[in-house]
Amino acid sequence: MNRTQEQLIVKAFFEKRIQERVLHELASPRKRLDALSRLCHNYTTTLRKKYLIELPKANFNKEDLETLLRKYGPIKQCYVISWDEDIDGKEMPLPSALEHIVGLGMPSIISCIPGKLAYFESEQGYGAPPRYVLSRNV
Repeated sequence: MNRTQEQLIVKAFFEKRIQERVLHELASPRKRLDALSRLCHNYTTTLRKKYLIELPKANFNKEDLETLLRKYGPIKQCYVISWDEDIDGKEMPLPSALEHIVGLGMPSIISCIPGKLAYFESEQGYGAPPRYVLSRNV
């Protein structure tokens, strides 16, 4: 896990009232899933609404998402916070990260430009999961 990357994500996109708690949870192997659980159905009270750009419910393919995210700026490596333990806390190319999380059905954040741009996919209920670009005026 990269604490610096996670701090940038949390400080940029999470509500101030829970930032310290989320950082504590992410740092603890036993509580890490508690932080990720905050991104399930109640993500609208966890993430700052003013930075959420909702994507259409239609099925996006991974290539379209990659193209959309690259319009915001150059993306080299991404940092992933995910329910999927195989990629959680890892840096990887954007196409690989999208391959793992699109359609996973559980919450994930891909930090594309640290503290400025991320992709968020929430827990899947009925139909396509809620998907958002998190942008701080890139």
